[in-house]
Amino acid sequence: QVQLVESGGGLVQAGGSLRLSCAASGRTLGSYIVAWFRQAPGKDREFVSRIGWSTGITYYADSVKGRFTISRDNAKNTVYLQMNSLKPEDTAVYYCATASVNTVVAGLMHYWGKGTLVNVSS
Repeated sequence: QVQLVESGGGLVQAGGSLRLSCAASGRTLGSYIVAWFRQAPGKDREFVSRIGWSTGITYYADSVKGRFTISRDNAKNTVYLQMNSLKPEDTAVYYCATASVNTVVAGLMHYWGKGTLVNVSS
């Protein structure tokens, strides 16, 4: 079992920045990937970014490329999502999740956190 706890969400003006954290506990993540997804009201959950826990290899959705940066601290068992130049359309609940394969598909994730709300005002 892996437990994931997100934090760092809040209200920010357009153009501002936030850093989300995803703290993992339980079994070692080993070769897993850790991904961020988001879900806006009335919309499907969408992939944002992922990072290989052991490789550090990253991948981003086109909508956030160049604005968001994913990173990890293995010693703290934590993954971060630095979000810059935020836009109102980034408003959503942000979730972290883990999977044993390189994927952007929410249905293939094994474990999920409960999410943290990011609200970007115009």
